[in-house]
Amino acid sequence: MTEQSAPFRPAATESFFDRARARLRLEVPPALTDPLAPGARGDLDLNPAMWERAGVSATRPAAVLVPVIDRREPTVLLTIRTKDLTSHAGQVAFPGGKIDPGDESPVAAALREAKEEIGLLPALVEPLGYLDLYLTFSGFRILPTVARVKPDFALTLNPPEVTETFEVPLAFLMTPANHQRHSRDWRGIAREYYAMPFENRYIWGITAGILRNLYERVYGP
Repeated sequence: MTEQSAPFRPAATESFFDRARARLRLEVPPALTDPLAPGARGDLDLNPAMWERAGVSATRPAAVLVPVIDRREPTVLLTIRTKDLTSHAGQVAFPGGKIDPGDESPVAAALREAKEEIGLLPALVEPLGYLDLYLTFSGFRILPTVARVKPDFALTLNPPEVTETFEVPLAFLMTPANHQRHSRDWRGIAREYYAMPFENRYIWGITAGILRNLYERVYGP
């Protein structure tokens, strides 16, 4: 099912970075490390009552980078994970991973992971703010960092982790009519999730959920 909405106005992308700076903050939410603190959302946003039924808990802090490329028409940079990984193998994802003890902040973790996975240099990245904490079925508490990325980058992929990168127009991802809702069985439970198919890429699950949150935080009321 696709959510109906008026088409996304191209002019809105021109103000994206200003809106993101105004609406987002780089304040780490207590819920990143405290499961009892309010403010978390995630895989079960569409089915809140199912979190306990699913019998899972998200306890591992992680960070991802949401890289918005500052082109004439902004794009979002995404990766395709290798098929040999133990978690979310072969899926479309953001650069990122668990927060290590040596990371000064979730931003630092996201920048480190982006450099390790795809060779994106931190000097080209301007962090704008965090989205809402995103809890996953796979046990992670992900804090996404939205960032403006200069377009003159050259990437070097880490083959054990990433097989490919690609860009999707921000206007496409920020159009609610492109935010499809699907469901699938997960351990006997019908799980709903967002999907944003683009050309021959299937963006879904955590990545689509984070993009939906980006839309809500930057363009919502």
